[in-house]
Amino acid sequence: MAKSKTKFVCQECGTESPKWLGKCPGCGQWNTFVEEREPQEVKTAGVASVWLPSTKEKPRPITEIVGKEETRIDAGSNELNRVLGGGLVPGSLILVGGDPGIGKSTLLLQTSHYLAAKKSLRVLYVTGEESARQIKMRADRLGAEAPTLYVLCETNTDHIFEALDEVRPDILVVDSIQTVYQPGVTSAPGSVSQVRECTGLFMRIAKQRGVATLLVGHVTKEGAIAGPRLLEHMVDTVLYFEGERHNTYRMLRAVKNRFGSTNEIGIFEMIENGLAEVKNPSELFLSERPVGAAGSTVVASMEGTRPVLVELQALVASTNFPSPRRMATGVDYNRLNLIIAVLEKRIGMHMQTQDAYLNVAGGVRLDEPAADLGIAVALASSFREKPTRPEDVVFGEIGLTGEVRGVSKVDQRVNEALKLGFSRVILPDKSLKQWIPPKGIEVVPVRTVQEALHWALS
Repeated sequence: MAKSKTKFVCQECGTESPKWLGKCPGCGQWNTFVEEREPQEVKTAGVASVWLPSTKEKPRPITEIVGKEETRIDAGSNELNRVLGGGLVPGSLILVGGDPGIGKSTLLLQTSHYLAAKKSLRVLYVTGEESARQIKMRADRLGAEAPTLYVLCETNTDHIFEALDEVRPDILVVDSIQTVYQPGVTSAPGSVSQVRECTGLFMRIAKQRGVATLLVGHVTKEGAIAGPRLLEHMVDTVLYFEGERHNTYRMLRAVKNRFGSTNEIGIFEMIENGLAEVKNPSELFLSERPVGAAGSTVVASMEGTRPVLVELQALVASTNFPSPRRMATGVDYNRLNLIIAVLEKRIGMHMQTQDAYLNVAGGVRLDEPAADLGIAVALASSFREKPTRPEDVVFGEIGLTGEVRGVSKVDQRVNEALKLGFSRVILPDKSLKQWIPPKGIEVVPVRTVQEALHWALS
């Protein structure tokens, strides 16, 4: 009888070693190596050959390949369609991750119901974490009942292939990829080998049969998708469902998207009947803004193609330590230090003895440089104890010499401010070229940070 071989595999990055190691040389994590048997030849059920036929492609010149634009499937939610880039692409493999209880299963069940009831598509919802009765209870609460929505409580991929051959779905949902297993792989479900093999099988299903497949992925305590990093490389789209437990609002953002932009965000509100879209996120983020408070200002930011107005809050206080403390939530920490250095050198604000804290209200993260001017105004407002005008909106990029540089999509930012009732916008002077401001709002062009602070704090 042949002796079975074993190996040690890192559960974080998938690095293999013939012996156990305390620290992984691939990712640097400690105590992540787990002993696994060498996988035997992976065997699938007989019906799997129907869904996974062996294809042998021949190389062809790219000029002979007929290209066509994929017809996207409406997912039933404008926010979800926005993040996906316009809807579901047939044959795409989508990974949805998020904290436990954040609403991943609710979002996918609502989407499955819409596709089955409104689009008359055959949807197979495979769950390895809940029973059929639990799914039915959630479906009754959400009103998700359609004759072409099939539910399967199974973790064995061979049995899932049998159901695929029977149902022939247009949409496949697997909740979650860490619970399913391939019998030909001897390691436990959720291990690196199992996740890699199962994801590879579902990827072949999606590509060869044109089935849009959505996989739910668990996350680690750091917030990343559990399992090997290879999992995110194999799929077409990676979505993160974010939010706070004590807050009813959820954010859906794409960190990878082969069929669209990764700058879009979708905002939902968790209500009794499921997830509802938030059609005006700017109004949501500014709903609790204090009036007349020093250190608070409104910034016009772009999240993909959508203009969003968010509140920046800054607190500058004297420090009791030799080195002042800096803390940033929602913006880059290094960007905060850069703007503080500009304020010290170009404006003359002595902040070497001051702690500086910056927060973006509502849990939004601002990555674009257009928020620089808002950060500078909020810090100066708190430092000088002078509140900004509640009717002002600011945006612009700051250079190291203290100049305010131009930004893109100025018209969309200003129109969003006008729609929400703001009366004045402070923006870069170079952004006014070949653009006529709309009526009903005052536009103040500035060239330097000092000029912007004069208008904002006067």
